[in-house]
Amino acid sequence: MKPSRIILGITGATGMLYVPPLLDLLAGADVEVDAVISDCGRQVLKIEQDLLPEELTGVTRWFDAADFTAPAASGSSCYDAMVILPCTTGTMGAIAGGFSGNLIHRAADVSLKERRPLILAVRETPLNRTHLVNMLALLDAGAVICPPMPSFYLKPKDLDGMARQFAGRICDQIGLHIADLPRWQGVEDAE
Repeated sequence: MKPSRIILGITGATGMLYVPPLLDLLAGADVEVDAVISDCGRQVLKIEQDLLPEELTGVTRWFDAADFTAPAASGSSCYDAMVILPCTTGTMGAIAGGFSGNLIHRAADVSLKERRPLILAVRETPLNRTHLVNMLALLDAGAVICPPMPSFYLKPKDLDGMARQFAGRICDQIGLHIADLPRWQGVEDAE
């Protein structure tokens, strides 16, 4: 089933270059996107993309991270999926521990309890044992851990192409398959 409505959480990890192409792909597929950004997410978006959240196209409505009355705080809101891009290890740890300190954490908890797709684009390197334990706990709870690791076998021409390819992989994970996205076709005459 193609998603028609998702919640996007944006936290303060590096990797904001992936957010605009994801929003572009979702808009092109007529997917409604409600979004929440953390205070640190705002700072990193400004540093890395020189953008304010309100300047991102493709977001239907923004919710304040402190607003627990927002639709995403309840399972009755019926979002089809949630994506956290980029996702800090602190956010991942809060979700793994069941701590709802803000609307991003709570919406993720709702996604898990309602058995809806939850995609975490965790951005950290190197990973320590706590990160790995939290990833395993979330995987066991039903989340998809999808770190923004670019692929190079499709030979992207630039950072925008690389970011669009990863955004397409996120779309795959929520059940939205982008037709014009380059895909691996194998290698002819491989030896």
